[in-house]
Amino acid sequence: MPNEIDRIARLQKGVVTRRQALAYGFTRHMVTARVESKRWQSLHDGVYYVHSGPVPRVARLWAAVLRVGHGAVLSHETAAEVWKIIDEQSREIHVSVPREIGKLKVRGVTLHYTSRLPMAEFPPIGDGIPPVTWPYEAVFDLVNGAPNAEDAVAWAIKACQRKTTTPDLIRMCLLRPGHGRLRWRTDVLDALTEVRAGVQSPLERRYLRDVERAHRLPDSERQVKTVRGTEVRFHHVRYVDYGVGVELDGVRWHTADTHDRDVARDNTSLLDDVWPLRYGWSHVAYHPCEVAHQVWTLLVRRRKPETGAQRISSSALTISARASAP
Repeated sequence: MPNEIDRIARLQKGVVTRRQALAYGFTRHMVTARVESKRWQSLHDGVYYVHSGPVPRVARLWAAVLRVGHGAVLSHETAAEVWKIIDEQSREIHVSVPREIGKLKVRGVTLHYTSRLPMAEFPPIGDGIPPVTWPYEAVFDLVNGAPNAEDAVAWAIKACQRKTTTPDLIRMCLLRPGHGRLRWRTDVLDALTEVRAGVQSPLERRYLRDVERAHRLPDSERQVKTVRGTEVRFHHVRYVDYGVGVELDGVRWHTADTHDRDVARDNTSLLDDVWPLRYGWSHVAYHPCEVAHQVWTLLVRRRKPETGAQRISSSALTISARASAP
């Protein structure tokens, strides 16, 4: 291939458009011959992969953006995929274009129309990443599309947990023009405060809000790291002064090997003289008072009156007991 089109193909992970090929030395006959001989593969009308082997995911993402044109960028679930906010590939490739472009239709591509481009676009850095929205913009898009506040907050937490953005950056960008009408905005802002305090998942947020704070339990430490030999483990919630731990099984974020890992973590806790309690989503979401009462009961049993820092005040116990009562 001519040097210039070869350079473009490398930059775009093997994808070129018919317009690019014609601009840099190809004729229509040459393009057609390469497609018919299967040296090039047609991914969209006028968009080609210039190799004969399997088409990698990143090439399909480039093809979608190039086919849509008009300053299009990857967004929503596909942007979350690019930034590794999520591990799975989005079923449809999501692309955003300026609102003034008007309605478009491209097979296999879900189009979104926004007035925030190009401000939302991540600046190209020349390493083969297709045009894509900033990580925090991907979070805003997903928050807007969430069916409920809990799912909306989950996106913000997940992005911060994966370190693709930060609570402070999300909060700052929410103050920019264009984000004032963000759906679930208040819920996300409230959650960011808790994320900064160490909450790592929607379930942890619920536990902190509906169990610990609502029933005035002692303040816990979250994501406590323990090291035993070469093994490093993180524990969701620990009441360090009382030797009590709470592990939270959030199904959404767990993988298939979670059970074995949880058993090992519980065993490690017991060896460290920490008594673990374990709760799932339904316990925390629908029976927070019952959970609080069980945690409170174990804290009382495990407290050490001789150490002032490990004593729960009688007034706090009374309040917790009343709040936990049916």
